[in-house]
Amino acid sequence: MNKRIDLPPSLLVEMATRRTVTVGDSPDSLTKQVFDRVSAGIFLIALGPVMLTIAAAIRARDPGPVLFSHTRIGKDGQPFGCLKFLAMVVNSDPILTRHLSENPRAAQEWRDTQKLRDDPRVTPIGAALRRTSLDELPQLLNILRGEMSLVGPRPIVMDEVNHYGAAINDYMSVRPGLTGLWQVSGRSDVGYRDRVRLDQQYVRQRSFRRDIGILLRTVAVVLRKQGSY
Repeated sequence: MNKRIDLPPSLLVEMATRRTVTVGDSPDSLTKQVFDRVSAGIFLIALGPVMLTIAAAIRARDPGPVLFSHTRIGKDGQPFGCLKFLAMVVNSDPILTRHLSENPRAAQEWRDTQKLRDDPRVTPIGAALRRTSLDELPQLLNILRGEMSLVGPRPIVMDEVNHYGAAINDYMSVRPGLTGLWQVSGRSDVGYRDRVRLDQQYVRQRSFRRDIGILLRTVAVVLRKQGSY
């Protein structure tokens, strides 16, 4: 079960006073919701053999869990368990804490991006999954459950809220996505400030047609392994 996320009081005030844009606000949004769930079901069936092979490879290395559920902030600030294939060693938090305390440059990179190019927690199998973005495939289940969309801002953790400032309202007005404008614009090669700008741009200019364009661009980005680590 997901734990409740305690948002800052100032953010709660902003959420209470803003107009929330719901998924059912327009026919275009309804089309997106139906398209998301139907597509996620088709992808899960088509990619089932690939996902089972990945699960078997992870289990062969480690008898622990195959999937990892990490609490992220969803639409309207609701927490949900974002699913991924396990790409890191079990009990990785102490490893990260020690690595950041011993490496000031890595600590700065983590503060700036919440990611590390050289992450000591990642297993060899996990590194391959992350380079190819295959670790994200279980999020198709999040889409079926209505917690995510195929296209939208990438789901963030509580520590990332401060990076968004007032733009957090835009982020929380939609469901986070499996892919989005940030991913097809450079992904991890793009600074966090630009990531926030791209998320806000997507939300304010979103349409079903733009979503299809982003999905098509995502295929090329994944094949080139652009900005993935």
